[in-house]
Amino acid sequence: MTSAPDYGRGIDAERALKFAVQRIRGDRAQIIEGIIEPVSPTWDHERAAKLVRRQIEERVDELGCVEGSGNLDLPGSANWYVPDIAVVPEELARGGSALLPDQTLLIVEVTSQSNAETDRTVKRRRYAEYGAPLYLLVDRVDHSVTLFSEPGKLGYTRREGPYPFGATVRLPEPFGLDIDTSGLV
Repeated sequence: MTSAPDYGRGIDAERALKFAVQRIRGDRAQIIEGIIEPVSPTWDHERAAKLVRRQIEERVDELGCVEGSGNLDLPGSANWYVPDIAVVPEELARGGSALLPDQTLLIVEVTSQSNAETDRTVKRRRYAEYGAPLYLLVDRVDHSVTLFSEPGKLGYTRREGPYPFGATVRLPEPFGLDIDTSGLV
């Protein structure tokens, strides 16, 4: 009697999933708790990210960093994120590979109707678990901005906000600057 072949033997499912998502043609994609999701922001979403990006870019340059939406790997989980903005040291941005959340100085996510709960809960928890020092949530659905800091395995231990659009939000050091959210209204 012959047995059916075991096609799953020896395959690292996490590695295979992350390998596959990097090779999707056309739109970029991310993996949220094992589910592949396309990354295709709308223009109003891009506008909100641009308003934050323009306010931080001079300080980012002074810090010897770059801001962008490169891939973030969360090893040991079925997660591969494409944040709206991540600030990383320039030397880490060379080489083309994904970075880890704890290699960032700041991560910004801008919600849309389709992903608001994911950005508010899942990504916030995972970014903290993986050591991202600052997480700025621009919630276009609730018209608010919240800054999370002091990451830990159970989440961020410090939360500032939510502040309504129109308020000024202070980014702590190493940024030491205010984000004017009036353009988000």
